[in-house]
Amino acid sequence: MDDHQGSKYDCLLFDIDDTVYPNSSGLSSQCTNNIIEFMTKNLGVDEHKAPQLCVSLYKEYGTTMAGLKATGYDFDYDHFHRFVHGRLPYEILKPDPALKSILQSLPIRKVVFSNANRDHVNMIINKLGLEGCFDDMICFETLNNQTTSPFILCKPSDDAFKQAFIKAKINIPHKTLFFDDSIRNLQTAKRMRLHTVWVGSAHREAGVDLALESIHNMREALPELWEDGDKNVSYSRKGKVGIETYVRA
Repeated sequence: MDDHQGSKYDCLLFDIDDTVYPNSSGLSSQCTNNIIEFMTKNLGVDEHKAPQLCVSLYKEYGTTMAGLKATGYDFDYDHFHRFVHGRLPYEILKPDPALKSILQSLPIRKVVFSNANRDHVNMIINKLGLEGCFDDMICFETLNNQTTSPFILCKPSDDAFKQAFIKAKINIPHKTLFFDDSIRNLQTAKRMRLHTVWVGSAHREAGVDLALESIHNMREALPELWEDGDKNVSYSRKGKVGIETYVRA
């Protein structure tokens, strides 16, 4: 981020899953298992083929759900979300006062940008004790409010980011900092002129300005975000901050 070193940001965009909590929680793995089960029980996909199809659709379309819709499977969105997210073991997530302190101390507008449905995002926020930490939310419902569309809009598509800019009132993309665990989402964001932070990695790749092993390292790695705020708010979790190593994609 040397080209804007010391400049101020006016918006911080945060993914939710595997970003504000670690992938090691196991919640995302359980979500994948639920998707595979939905495919076999509700869409008639062969149980031996479902795992690979789940992965291939995710890679090609951004989410498996979007891929299922694009390839002709007919299902109710709310039913999908209830089956996949409604049965997750959210109890494994515990309140995170350290992250709450960090987010509340940030003197910049904070917006959630997730492919997941609103109920799931709210459940994550509630379980982590982050209520009131975000100013707005962009989720499945806000990206897909045109029920007649034959396609699902989601990251990493350019159109999803364009919609997010409208919903979040982002007029100057390069003054927005985007936090996500997906390299594909980050690469689209970089192409759209956002600054990017890869959460969950200690290495940089193409399209990544900064890599953080943990979201808790924000203050250590991005002190400029607090230049107008209180720099004395403490937090306890530590981890690696990866900002130097470049890895070929």
